[in-house]
Parts: sequence; structure tokens; C-alpha cells
Amino acid sequence: MPMTTTADEGPGERDRISQLQRSTLRAAHRLRTGWFTAQYLLSRRLSPPSGLPDEIRAAMPSAAMLTADRDALMQRDIDNIAAGRYRPPHDLLSNPLRILQRSLAYFADLPSVNRRRRGEEKSELAAEVAADFPDYYRRAYHHQTDGYLSEKSARLYDHQVEVLFGGAADAMRRQALVPIHHFLKDRSSADARLIDIACGTGHFLTYVKDNYPRLRCTALDISPYYIAEARRNLAPWSRCDFVESAIENSALPLASFDIATCIYLFHELPAAMHGEVAATIARLIKPGGLFVFIDSLQYGDRAEYDALLESFPFAFHEPYYADYLRQDLTAVFESAGFESVGLEFAYLSRVMTFRRGSTASG
Repeated sequence: MPMTTTADEGPGERDRISQLQRSTLRAAHRLRTGWFTAQYLLSRRLSPPSGLPDEIRAAMPSAAMLTADRDALMQRDIDNIAAGRYRPPHDLLSNPLRILQRSLAYFADLPSVNRRRRGEEKSELAAEVAADFPDYYRRAYHHQTDGYLSEKSARLYDHQVEVLFGGAADAMRRQALVPIHHFLKDRSSADARLIDIACGTGHFLTYVKDNYPRLRCTALDISPYYIAEARRNLAPWSRCDFVESAIENSALPLASFDIATCIYLFHELPAAMHGEVAATIARLIKPGGLFVFIDSLQYGDRAEYDALLESFPFAFHEPYYADYLRQDLTAVFESAGFESVGLEFAYLSRVMTFRRGSTASG
């Protein structure tokens, strides 16, 4: 599998935890992935068939391959912790009662999701609910209840995504912490600013703040309900700002951030918007600043997963995903003024790292 990295591992960047700590983390990962995988399998039994064409079904990767690659991601997570690139996740094993409550809420909502999968309910949001939002946003992505426009959706979202990825979603997101670690290693985090674009519930930012409590962070999202959830999730930390806006309409000061992250946004945008959004992000970052992008794999990243990627829109309402799979993202970001410095694949995600050049488009 082709891969470039953002930085070499230097001396002293390994074995900062004991073998007992490694074993504890490995056991915690297994408990977590087992719990979410069991819910995924039960969800499939309770849900209507996805209607995959035979040729896609025949080319799907095996469960053994998916499990092995997910386990490799978990080992990578542990290795990053051992090398001091980020702290052990603060929520790797949450309160059991809270986990159970979220699982019960997830399964209570599943019949509503399945009605949309069967076409018994529309997957576009009612005009009166989404009137103030862009056309591309007026959809119940993943068939989830209320799209991104309710408190219920915001409370369910992180659990839904973890079920979808068998407990691997947070570990994929945490790979963005590695280039951030290298960027801040010789800088004062208290003097830097980071913006998380389409922050959702702010869950990724809790990992950022747990590692860099003095780093000034801005959470930006178009949904007032998800911004409210982000406020709740980030309440334990100070130096957090919240902006309710689509990135393409934001009025933030130019060149005001040292770091920008964008995680799982682009596959939910029309391809025609990618250039505009990339240019907007570039204008927000200082020259020489860091941009970390995480989203789905694309066609050809891992050929053995191409059928899995092609199957995704059959089971989930993702109207722009097929175009995303074929988009030349490097060209999009380089045209906006970014310089590509790294590409890695983390299970079902691609992690792209850029530096902002001296000029940005637009």
C-alpha cells in the first residue's frame, strides 16, 4: 500500500509506556470494538437488505480482512501513545451506564432510520425545518433522524458513527493528532490557534484539548444543535470558541489560525464546492500553517476496498459520495494554495497533511 508520512520517528519517541499499559490499552480497544461490532451486526439483522448489485457484493472485502485492518489501526493508536504523540484517550472506556443508555437510544431510533431506508419516509428534510440552510445540507445523511438539525441527532451521532465503523471512528480521527504533535513540538501551544471545520459534536476537539489544554481552539459548524453539543462536550476546557456557520459563509479573520482540521466533511459536499471550501480554509490559515484533512478512502487508495466504498450509498443516504470517491483532492487543495506534505491511510480513512503556502487563491 503506497504511503508517505508527515515526519520521521525520532530517537526517544518510543516506548514511553510500560508493557502493562500497552496490554491494558489493547484490552480496552478489544472491549470497545467488540461492543460496537456486536451492535453493528445486530443492526444489520434488524435492518432491510441494502439491495447491493451482485457484482459489488461479490467483490466486497472479507470480514477477516476488515477485522485485521481495524486491529492494525488500534495497534497504531497504541504505538502513537507509546511514542508520546498523544495521550491515552480520555474516553476509551466510558461510564458503563452511559454507554448502555446511548446504545438503548440508538436502537430505539433504528426503526425510524429503517423506515427511511425502505423509502417509507423522505430522506430530505422538511422545508420549514431546513429553510435557513444550504441545499446540500437539507438531507437526512445516513438516513439519521432529523439530519443534523435536532438535539436528538446531535446526541446520537457519535454513537451511530462508532457502530458503523465497529468502534474504529475515534481511532481514525485521532490520527490527525500526529501531524499536530509534530507541528507543535517546537512551538508554544498557548500562542497557537486551531480551528476544527465542521466540528460536529466537538468530539475530536476533546482529544485536542486533552493534549493541548492551552491551545486556543475554535469549533465551527453550521448546525446550532451540534454546536450546542460541542459546547457541552468541551465544557471541561477553557480557551474554546464556537462559531455557528458553514465554512463557505464564515466571516472569520484571514490568516488567523496556525492549524486547521477538517474531518469527514468533503464527502458530504457537492464536488463543485470543494474548490471554494478549500480556498476558504486556505485563507484562514497563516502562511506556513498546518492543515490536516481526514475523510473516506477514495477509489484506488486500497483496491481491495473499492467495492465497499461503492456499496456505501446503497445503505446510507450519501448523495455526493460517489463524486467524492473520484475527486483529485490533492489538486483541489494545491490549487487553493496548499503544499502537500503527507498522505496516509488509516483503516477506512485517508489522512492528508498540507502546509499553507505563501499565497492562497481567491
